[in-house]
Amino acid sequence: MDASERALDRAAHNAGPRPAPAPGRRAAVLSGVAGWVPPGTVANADLADRLDTTDEWIRTRTGIAQRHTVPPGTATREMAAEAGRLALKSAGRDTVDAVVLATVTPDRHCPATAPEVATALGLGPVAAHDVSAVCAGFLYALASAAGSIAAGFADHVLVIGAETFSAIVDPDDRNTAIIFGDAAGAVVLRAGDPDEPGALGPVRLGSDGAHSDLIQIPAGGARQRLAGTDPAPGEYCLRMQGRKVYRHAKERMSQAAHDVLERSGWSIGDVDRLATHQANARITEAVADELGVPRDRVLSNIEHVGNTSAASLPLLLADAASSGLLLPHHRVLLAAFGAGLVWGAASLTWPDVTALSVHTYRG
Repeated sequence: MDASERALDRAAHNAGPRPAPAPGRRAAVLSGVAGWVPPGTVANADLADRLDTTDEWIRTRTGIAQRHTVPPGTATREMAAEAGRLALKSAGRDTVDAVVLATVTPDRHCPATAPEVATALGLGPVAAHDVSAVCAGFLYALASAAGSIAAGFADHVLVIGAETFSAIVDPDDRNTAIIFGDAAGAVVLRAGDPDEPGALGPVRLGSDGAHSDLIQIPAGGARQRLAGTDPAPGEYCLRMQGRKVYRHAKERMSQAAHDVLERSGWSIGDVDRLATHQANARITEAVADELGVPRDRVLSNIEHVGNTSAASLPLLLADAASSGLLLPHHRVLLAAFGAGLVWGAASLTWPDVTALSVHTYRG
């Protein structure tokens, strides 16, 4: 497709503004979704000797068979732009009013990465900011974007989750090296009516800083820098107390999901698909069992990508929609949990959108 054809294609997609929502009924509606994973793969067998483990041990405890890593010279900005470009194409748009990037692996501590992503996508001087809520980051970013739309600050918002965890994971730490991978996912939200498919329903967010040490990177922040001590090299990497995290993740996600169900007016039987942050297959199954959601209604792609933190939910939704596991009018319950501690849940009825997902991990 040449430049003129692309221009006509964009014009056809973007032509004809939708009717403005009725006053007081302005909602955020999902109009595009996409996922992207880098081509580099790390199979369980690649970790076995170094970490004194086996493929069977990793699969049994996490559900993961492989994870992806970015090539040298690539970082969060490039992955976020790839996913964002695909999400815009899915939504049939080439412009938005704002970009919200959920990431705990920004390219730099300062400035935020979102403005560079917006520039890379050719979006012009739009509002752009990062959200740091680790594995619950996408839900926090989604809530921020939805609030901007509801308040009339924006009509279209690109929400991206992107993580380069290979930059912060200790390759010799079996607690984390077997779990995390790199990826990006994105959605486009537009202003619409709360009764139409794709409208974001109730959102429940929470936090508990009393347990902030359960998942952390000890060094590199202002607290460590001002302490006057030199950290060990490993303190610049992620540290996690897995057993305690499991218990909190199960309890927090389940409770948030229950709250969202009640506020949505849904029963468990109304839930067609449960989409949790892909932290660990055991955690997903435990949350499903706690809620009473049948296993055949639980979405999962952790086997192929591992835990991709803030990228996890949009990547999962894109994969499920593109493979036919998530269909228009399915009622979807979302849940996530991450360091902070932070967590969240949300609901929506899936719209009729063309999901774009790069399936390099499926051959």
